[in-house]
Amino acid sequence: MEYLLELAASPTAWIALATLVVMEIVLGIDNLIFISILTNKLPVHQRTKARRIGISMALILRLGLLTTVAWIVQLTAPVVEVFGQTFSWKDMILIAGGLFLVWKATTEIHHSVDIKSEAEKAASSTVTLGMAAAIGQILMLDLVFSIDSIVTAVGMTEHLPIMVIAVIAAVVVMLVASEPLAKFINDNPTVVMLALGFLIMIGMTLIAEGFGAHVPKGYVYTAMAFSALIEVLNMLVRRSRQRRLDAEAQGQKV
Repeated sequence: MEYLLELAASPTAWIALATLVVMEIVLGIDNLIFISILTNKLPVHQRTKARRIGISMALILRLGLLTTVAWIVQLTAPVVEVFGQTFSWKDMILIAGGLFLVWKATTEIHHSVDIKSEAEKAASSTVTLGMAAAIGQILMLDLVFSIDSIVTAVGMTEHLPIMVIAVIAAVVVMLVASEPLAKFINDNPTVVMLALGFLIMIGMTLIAEGFGAHVPKGYVYTAMAFSALIEVLNMLVRRSRQRRLDAEAQGQKV
């Protein structure tokens, strides 16, 4: 208790907490985009449940990993060398997760541009993706993003209570934002393609990180924010054009 009171009275601790909360929320965006896209392929009555399960498991995984901070730190130690390049367990997990993201996003893009009818696509989606499969894929990426998140937290502060509060705050934000984000993505087909592009970029970033090439997260998220802004402008233009056409059509009827 005395330790917690000292932390509460420390301005440095509050600054570290605020910084880490923001970092954890930003890192959670990747996870949330994946969960939103994947659960939108489920039947409508299962989507909310799948999102809540996926995000809840992300919280459990991250809190569980925080109890093994010493083990998490060891994951960054080299364990194998290939052609002069050393890899740690964290590197291999990031590479595997990145490959999975690239494969999944590419598959979804191919499905979106396929010439099959909407009915055939819906039937194919129902057969190939059920609740269990969706939860399994979410958990797989939860693990990758959770390890990346916890390693980031360990690098920013040595105080476990600060890490726990930051992780809980970030997951609560994910839980609150998941429903409106998923609905927005589902209602705007062009946003789906943009989000899938984001997943490919994130997957390639994870692979690069696994091979030791550090990619500043600021560059990645700035590119994502700029692309999202352009898409918002495109949506406004489309809506404005549609309103103009509707007005002209009503004028001709009169």
